[in-house]
Amino acid sequence: MDRFADRRFDELRLALDSMPYPAAFSHRNDLLSLPIFNAVSPTIYRWATDHRGRMLAWKQVSGRPTMRFSSDSFGGGWRAKLDRVDLRQIMSAAAQACPEPMTLNLRWADGERRWSLLRLNRANDADGRVFFYGTVEDIHDRHACEARALAESQDHYRWSVDLNPQVPWTAGPDGSIEEVGPRWCDLTGLTPAETLGGGWLTGLHDDDRPRVIGVWTEHLASGEPVDIDYRIRLNNGDYRWMRSHAAARRDEQGAIVRWYGMLEDIHVRKLAQHALSDSDERFRLAVHSAQLGIWDFDISTGLCSWSTEFRAMLGLPQDQPATNEAVLSLIHPEDRERLAMMQGGGEAYAVPPHFETTLRMHRADNGALRWIRSTGWTTLSDQGHALRIIVTFMDVTEERNVEERIRWAASHDPMTRLPNRALWQARLEEMAGAARDKGERFGLMLLDIDDLKRVNDSLGHDAGDALLCAFAARLEASAPPDAVLGRLGGDEFGLIARSMVDIDALESWAERLTESLRKPHVHRGRSLDCGVSMGAVLSGEHGDEAEDLLKAADLALYASKAAGRGRLTLFHSPLRAEAQQRSSMIRMARQVIADDLVMPYYQPKIDLRTGRVLGYEALLRWTHPRLGVQLPGSIAAAFEHGELAVALTRRMLDAVLRDVGCWLEAGFDPGRVAINASAADFMQDGFAEDVLEHLVRFAVPPAHIEIEVTETVFMGRGTNAVARALAQFAQAGISIALDDFGTGYASLTHLKHYPVNVLKIDRSFVSNIAEDAGDAAIVDAVVKLGGSFGMEVVAEGVETEEQAQLLLGLGCVVGQGFLLGRPQPYSAILPPRAGM
Repeated sequence: MDRFADRRFDELRLALDSMPYPAAFSHRNDLLSLPIFNAVSPTIYRWATDHRGRMLAWKQVSGRPTMRFSSDSFGGGWRAKLDRVDLRQIMSAAAQACPEPMTLNLRWADGERRWSLLRLNRANDADGRVFFYGTVEDIHDRHACEARALAESQDHYRWSVDLNPQVPWTAGPDGSIEEVGPRWCDLTGLTPAETLGGGWLTGLHDDDRPRVIGVWTEHLASGEPVDIDYRIRLNNGDYRWMRSHAAARRDEQGAIVRWYGMLEDIHVRKLAQHALSDSDERFRLAVHSAQLGIWDFDISTGLCSWSTEFRAMLGLPQDQPATNEAVLSLIHPEDRERLAMMQGGGEAYAVPPHFETTLRMHRADNGALRWIRSTGWTTLSDQGHALRIIVTFMDVTEERNVEERIRWAASHDPMTRLPNRALWQARLEEMAGAARDKGERFGLMLLDIDDLKRVNDSLGHDAGDALLCAFAARLEASAPPDAVLGRLGGDEFGLIARSMVDIDALESWAERLTESLRKPHVHRGRSLDCGVSMGAVLSGEHGDEAEDLLKAADLALYASKAAGRGRLTLFHSPLRAEAQQRSSMIRMARQVIADDLVMPYYQPKIDLRTGRVLGYEALLRWTHPRLGVQLPGSIAAAFEHGELAVALTRRMLDAVLRDVGCWLEAGFDPGRVAINASAADFMQDGFAEDVLEHLVRFAVPPAHIEIEVTETVFMGRGTNAVARALAQFAQAGISIALDDFGTGYASLTHLKHYPVNVLKIDRSFVSNIAEDAGDAAIVDAVVKLGGSFGMEVVAEGVETEEQAQLLLGLGCVVGQGFLLGRPQPYSAILPPRAGM
């Protein structure tokens, strides 16, 4: 309702200005037509009175007509519908600037009483006269539900009483005690029978008993809540200060049903208050030990006093006069009003007995910003008027700094201390929005450290972490002053800069970064090389939305890595087409797997001396429903997808073993048939066991199968799993072939540590063996190396007779290539399977 009044006040004043004062209220329907009453609220009645409280308007705006005023309720007749206590509550609220909503038990025209929520506001008409308006909401049904819930919780209450350190109690409408918590008996030694009724008064201090009886009698008559302190006699004869506070529960007719109270032990607090009153010096010593600053404000005289600790906290000299203004001048402008309200509250109206807030303050001596937590207590007179406000101040700057560090940790990468992905993307969205609104441009670049995984796997994660930190430091050192940097995860970083608004700026900066990274980073005596692949976009040219720019930069980064790494690629439209093509390949591969469209083709391995077929390599082909047999390049993206690569290997394994089984059953010996396995296959738990189970199922002896792997299998994180699987294959009699030897990063130690039986010379060396002496030397070295280890050496890509003769001359007697035999399906090697 307060927000409603604030929003509509000017409109109300303009409407009232258009009519003479009496006419504005000549009929209650005139007032209801004002804009202030046009809003619709569910189950709400609106009302208005003049400055004397005469009812001018009453209107139901929604809900069922559960509340009806009789005709005599207008004017001042509505007061008769209220109990004296409720009427007093309303009159007290009308005197306040911002009264709180009130819950009342109202009697309506049909005599029914219903619980209602009254909201009240005050305003001035065009002539400056005060009038009141507000709403009455029927909450009777809700109140009844709450009453039932309260009844259902009685068992919970009874259990809680026994464990409560306070003393709950109830009394009848006449004030006779009906129930009391068991701790009362433990404290006073009085039995329940001695306590009930009025017997509890015998447990009070003689000096407190008359005052307590007087206060209790007064509140029994008025029904208002009671809050009083007194001393009780303990079972050992000592006395202890307690605080008793209670409120009355009423029935639907407003009659008091029962009083519910709580007796709280305030002995320590009371002694502290007495000690404060009796001896300021003792209080100051206690405060000094707690490192608190004290501000003591006497409301009646307006005098302030500050403790030495408070002056030191403020950075003020000891002779500085203690005034409220001096403190306010040091408080941060945004917090000043809150402290001023606490200061002025005791002068204008009753302040709460306790309040707490946190303020910012600039020290007077050096201007340093400090965070101060203030906690205040108000001393009241017997009449309930505020006499004194005592506020303690504690410097909580360090606590706030800890909170700031926690917030920093949530938005930054702890290793490189750069913003993390969440913060960096938030900044990107801010800059993209500003660019759209103001027509500005900026450059965005994604950077990926090349071969960080290889460093982690070969040298350990400590070396990888050191490389990450070194890269981040050089990135920061070379970045433009306006750049927003971030570590987006793993080996990926991001950069946004308004100073990079064209391709020349992007390329120039990329060259400087690349040059910086060429300087080796030394970690524990080892030099770590650091290359970087980059993808860049320009806002406005490649997109306006943050998400679109990030996707475009990611496509450009992918293109850089696919093209060989260590380069910058600026986004261009074909990259999006390539990404769509990769997605299409992935979708097609899923369809190939789902529909079992894999069909192996077999390329023979030939003895170059005799021309005899020694075995075959199974090569993946698949049958398109419309286009026929397709090469693996049509689904090449699937081989980089771990899940799909594994599924394709499984399909190939099933098909190849089925073919080999049929060959053997038909009496044809195919020799060893090689099946390619990827690094993703070896990362699967039980890969070797699965292959061996397939051999048993298809009745294929292990000697007829060869598992062909590339050097990358040895470079992954799962080298232990690779070693275990290869050992199982070797133990079962399956041959292991190392494909594309010499083109990767494999160490010669792998030939020693892994059970490799066959080395396959990559076609890149064979194709130029006649023209390039270097390639011929490499082939010669591989042949001799294989012979030294007792391994079979196979040359791939043999396409001319000259190449075959040169290979024989170098001692390589096994070849594979188009000259010796093209890949063929099962049916071309042997007649169709009988019974299949």
